Amino acid sequence: MPWIKVVPPNSSPELTDAVQQMRRHYPPEYGTPVPSVDEIERSNNGWGIVGSHSLLPETLLHSFSAFGTMMAGDLPLSRRDHELIATTVSVVNRCFY
Repeated sequence: MPWIKVVPPNSSPELTDAVQQMRRHYPPEYGTPVPSVDEIERSNNGWGIVGSHSLLPETLLHSFSAFGTMMAGDLPLSRRDHELIATTVSVVNRCFY
C-alpha cells in the first residue's frame, strides 16, 4: 500500500495524455509486458512507480520521458545492462522494484 496519493491512470485527459506521450520515448522492447511487474501494477490500481507522479502529470511526462530516452537502443547499454543496474540499485535501497 503506497503512502503517496495516486490517481487512476485514466482519471483525467491530462494524465492520460502525459502517460501516452511518455511511453513514446521508451524503446519498443519496453512495451512488452513483464508478468511479475503486471501483477504488481494490477494490485496497485494499474500503476507501478509511475503512479507516484500521477498528481503531477507534467512532471510525470518529463521525468519518465527522460528515463525513456536514456534507454535508447543506439546508446551503449543494453536492456540487460539496464535491468542489472536497476536490480542492484533496488537491492541496495531495499526496494522490491
